[in-house]
Amino acid sequence: MEIWLWALIDIMAIVIIALLVKIHTLQKAVSEIENAFVDKLVTDTNTLIDISSNDKYMRHLANTINKELRKLRAERHRFQQGDLELKATITNISHDLRTPLTAICGYLDLLEKEEKSETVERYIEIIKDRSEMLILLTEELFRYSVTLSKENQMVRVPVTINHVLEESVAAFYTDLSERNIVPKIQIPEARIIRTLDRSALSRVFSNLLSNAIKYSDGDLDIALYETGEIIFTNTASGLNEIQVGKLFDRFFTVEAARKSTGLGLAIAKNLIEQMNGTISAKYDNNRLSICIIFPEN
Repeated sequence: MEIWLWALIDIMAIVIIALLVKIHTLQKAVSEIENAFVDKLVTDTNTLIDISSNDKYMRHLANTINKELRKLRAERHRFQQGDLELKATITNISHDLRTPLTAICGYLDLLEKEEKSETVERYIEIIKDRSEMLILLTEELFRYSVTLSKENQMVRVPVTINHVLEESVAAFYTDLSERNIVPKIQIPEARIIRTLDRSALSRVFSNLLSNAIKYSDGDLDIALYETGEIIFTNTASGLNEIQVGKLFDRFFTVEAARKSTGLGLAIAKNLIEQMNGTISAKYDNNRLSICIIFPEN
């Protein structure tokens, strides 16, 4: 009796050990599939998932995932190609529009020097206004396409944010004065240095200042903090929370900014993200706040 009992115990022990080995093998296969899947999603490679396990169910799972990865890779390449073609098309169209628009504005200037009736003068003024708007949109389209096409080509160097911000505000002094806006600027004495593209940062500040001029009711607060946070705040009673949530969308404009192309903040967002920063907007008590954060490198 004891012999049979010990034999049964030995058999159970062998079965348990075999099950533990099987479970360990399956866990290893699952881990290999998980790690390989994450790697294939992040890196653009033609390699597929391969596992060391010979278990038919695990290999079937790996093969099924590989089929979906092939489809995903094909869709990604199709999207990337289409995106490149779209960027090139936008660049070409905006470039081709420049010459005829310049000619139209030139002839309008000549026409203004001729004798004409009040009705003709009014029509010419309308045409000129629309032409200037079209030129602005063309330029913004060109800049936006260039911004996207130069992704990962930024020249990153240590940049003192204080200096760039001060220069940008000074460059907009005339535009701010025309709107009777006297900005309240809070900049620390300590130099806030981040590794950024200086020209891109200057463009970001210019776009945000232009945005403030369009939407502000007559005030503007600019604060730079040692954490790398920059906040532009102004009263904008013509906006609402839904509109503020769409400010960074391409071509989004509101009635308060009829001469806006809707690309300025979209360009700013793209540039900031390329420099590993973040930008957000909030609206509280008719006050619009746009916050940029450049974390320490």
